[in-house]
Amino acid sequence: MDELSVMTDTHTDDLFGCHAGDEDTIVAFPVSRLIVDPERFTDDALEIMAWVGMGVIYEQTSSGERLRNTPSLEDRDELIRRFYLPHHKQLNDATGKELDHYGAALILDCHSFPSIPLPFEFDQNPDRPDICIGTDPAHTPRFLIEAAKQAVNDEGLSFRINKPSDGALVPTHYWQHDKRVLSVMIEVNRSLYMDEATGERSDQYEACKAMLGRIIQRLREASIPDQQT
Repeated sequence: MDELSVMTDTHTDDLFGCHAGDEDTIVAFPVSRLIVDPERFTDDALEIMAWVGMGVIYEQTSSGERLRNTPSLEDRDELIRRFYLPHHKQLNDATGKELDHYGAALILDCHSFPSIPLPFEFDQNPDRPDICIGTDPAHTPRFLIEAAKQAVNDEGLSFRINKPSDGALVPTHYWQHDKRVLSVMIEVNRSLYMDEATGERSDQYEACKAMLGRIIQRLREASIPDQQT
């Protein structure tokens, strides 16, 4: 497969997005992460993936080959200004709206991952789970982790915490500042819903989508203040 296919969370807009309710806000990055990765720090000194040429502006492919020359400071700043900053403003605004309306916000950071580790990944364990649950130390409390684990387990699926990927997205204005903002990452193994060689949906696609909907509902219920323990 080409690099775009390898690095794209194919079909996740439908797998997860179809479960959004009328009062939910979907914030989806409008371009490929091969242009700008919105979940990287803009300062490469703070971004561990910059060590493998995959900071906020990728210079290497998933296999370690050259993707692009190092951009000039002007080109780098323009890409960040054009794509990265508006996306994060949208995230911050959506979170603020939830806090104003409900006094709390639950962020579901939705992704997919390949069933076989890519060369750039730090976790090269070939025994990959069905679901990866990603957490943030300040914004993923124990009750939310337990709710995610139980929801996945009840579906008969395997899971790991922060493996093969770690972390959960928290908008910059609220990260480590506002405990009312909850976040958990749900990553689904692509082998559960697609042919990874072609990108086509598999026969299990609809079942996987329904399963993710049930997990999302469990997380919603767990995040209601009077349900938190």
